[in-house]
Amino acid sequence: MTFDDITEDGRLWAVRYEGDNENALYRLFDQWSDVAWLRGFFKENINDLSSYFKITDVNDAIYDTIEDSESLQCLIMDISPDADLERIFRPLDNNRTAEMLLGKEKARLKKNRKHPSWLRIYALRLSAGIYIVTGGAIKLTATMQEREHTLKELHKMEKVRQFLLSENIVDEDSFTDYLS
Repeated sequence: MTFDDITEDGRLWAVRYEGDNENALYRLFDQWSDVAWLRGFFKENINDLSSYFKITDVNDAIYDTIEDSESLQCLIMDISPDADLERIFRPLDNNRTAEMLLGKEKARLKKNRKHPSWLRIYALRLSAGIYIVTGGAIKLTATMQEREHTLKELHKMEKVRQFLLSENIVDEDSFTDYLS
């Protein structure tokens, strides 16, 4: 695996997994704007969509996803010097109260007129304001363990975390040393 500098200032990175042409973040945004992929996903997960979000029209789900994806992309890709990633990423575990080494984090849109956003971007926190995106998902259930596609994202996050730990990467400085 390699790491791409997304914001070109070292604040936001994305994993490029072995054999992938794109990094995890760009791959997500491509998927979330691909109508054919979204149609297949929502048809396959229509029961979750209707029971948790009360949406039964796949076309509405596709439209909402593309709209949310564009908003999330603007928020995440804000490369201005004052952009604060600490305001975007939150602990993956809603009950976590303390910082942890290479903490697992998530980013999502806070406000949506119709329903909460189901888009998630998953990352590891290297240091304050420094994140490595490991992947993301459309989360239609209460927990990630309930569905294979979100459980897969948990496993990817842990795999990257274990890789970083095995390379003694625990903060921004050790990550910078590893890259050089």
